Amino acid sequence: MVGVDFGTLSGRAVVVRVADGAELGSAVHEYAERVIEHTLPGTDVRLGPDWALQSPRDWLDVLRLAVPGALAAAGVAPEDVIGVGADFTACTVLPTTADGTPLCFETPEQPHAWPKLWKHHAAQPHADRINELAARRGESWLPRYGGKISSEWEFAKALQVVEEAPEVYARAERWIEAADWIVWQLSGVESRNICTAGYKGVFQDGSYPSEDFLTALNPDFSGFIGKLATGVVGDDVNGTTLAPLGGLAGRLTGQAAAWTGLPEGVAVAVGNVDAHVTAAAADAVRPGQMVAIMGTSTCHIMPSDRLAEVPGMCGVVRDGIVPGLWGYEAGQSAVGDIFAWYVDNFGADGHERLTELAERQAVGAHGLVALDWFGGNRSVLVDHDLSGVIVGQTLATRPEDVYRALIESTAYGTRMIVETFERSGVPVEEFVVAGGLLKNRFLMQVYADVLRRPLSVIGSDQGPALGSAVHAAVAAGAYPGIGEAAAAMGKRTRAAYVPDQARADAYDRLYAQYRELHDHFGDGRMLHTLRAIRNEAAK
Repeated sequence: MVGVDFGTLSGRAVVVRVADGAELGSAVHEYAERVIEHTLPGTDVRLGPDWALQSPRDWLDVLRLAVPGALAAAGVAPEDVIGVGADFTACTVLPTTADGTPLCFETPEQPHAWPKLWKHHAAQPHADRINELAARRGESWLPRYGGKISSEWEFAKALQVVEEAPEVYARAERWIEAADWIVWQLSGVESRNICTAGYKGVFQDGSYPSEDFLTALNPDFSGFIGKLATGVVGDDVNGTTLAPLGGLAGRLTGQAAAWTGLPEGVAVAVGNVDAHVTAAAADAVRPGQMVAIMGTSTCHIMPSDRLAEVPGMCGVVRDGIVPGLWGYEAGQSAVGDIFAWYVDNFGADGHERLTELAERQAVGAHGLVALDWFGGNRSVLVDHDLSGVIVGQTLATRPEDVYRALIESTAYGTRMIVETFERSGVPVEEFVVAGGLLKNRFLMQVYADVLRRPLSVIGSDQGPALGSAVHAAVAAGAYPGIGEAAAAMGKRTRAAYVPDQARADAYDRLYAQYRELHDHFGDGRMLHTLRAIRNEAAK
């Protein structure tokens, strides 16, 4: 099997043995445009604050370069591959024509024609209006998202296009998640997977938000559901065709075969989100297994056999992680991004040296506590106009002190999420870590101490790509379902990190201060005002 993972800065492919999940070879392609945050490629068009775009050409280059590279690294004959699966960051979404052509290919000078990356937060005012109207009307779907939808999601980003670039919105015949778009390019079949539709597209109980609701937001938004066009894969639900996870989206086209070096006609799995597909790679698809995919941001996903309303969750979706269970999602908008920001701007010693110095400290010795909102707050406040806070600095504060406090702040944010789930009646039985930050052993130990619970760790450096290969194995018919495929191909080490009692006790005191800061600044009065002043000054 071949699994392809499209991340924030790069895409990677891995060749996996169907029998046991052994990773035989991999390759990575760094995006040429990376994250487009300041100026549109090839133009002098500047973007506003909180914008984040990507280029579809970078995604296609992953198919052209990383997939053949992984095959070569594995020494596997292309004809031995029986399926391919792909996952994407989400909500990364783009406007296209009816045949799937991205609008940015036609009008590259128009910012709203480009794909909006998951961390595009410029639609926060639009999300606020959606939430206010939904709460006022008592929309039944709102509690499934913890009471608020995010500016990162499909509807908020689309409403921004309606109101800021109506001509782009009018030309957009499709509004499609990148996960579904890349599967369309591979298979020639347009489909909508149940994961992104549920978590990012507000699809609940067989329907999207009503036309009446959309019209109340903006009359020009009426008809938006028609742009979330139905495909031909899956069961027809109230006129909307959603594809099940692990399903067969179609088969590799001749054009995609030429790009990838794979044989035409191999199975192409239904698309998925990078975080959600990682559960299969860690063999963590049973109720109560929370998987934290820790990288630039952190996404917390967990299957459960019970439905509950968890404040600030990103969503609960039936069949959203594995068929037959409710799938929960929560998250932190910035984690690795926070550490990278600090090192790039203030930490001349670099990550390794700062980690070494921070690790020598006793818990609390730096006298600091920070709020991990440098990229806004995804859970549990769902407010991307919030910003980071560091309290307790003095003239004696050193770079490693701040670095450690930032690491700890992200662990406190995760503890807040876990406790919110458990207070809502959704128990977390096992905490599993995946993602690039696994490499930092000090950070992992901080999390175990702060959470006061063992951490299991995934047994792969390429969790999403491996998870996509697991899903592809199901789509190709090698296994009857995701559970069986995950048991055979997924891997994790249980209790790889265990909490130290003395450190955990010390962190309880600091966590209490974090909660006090969280509640004090969480209303946004000061932080929103500061952001507004910044945005006015940037004009």
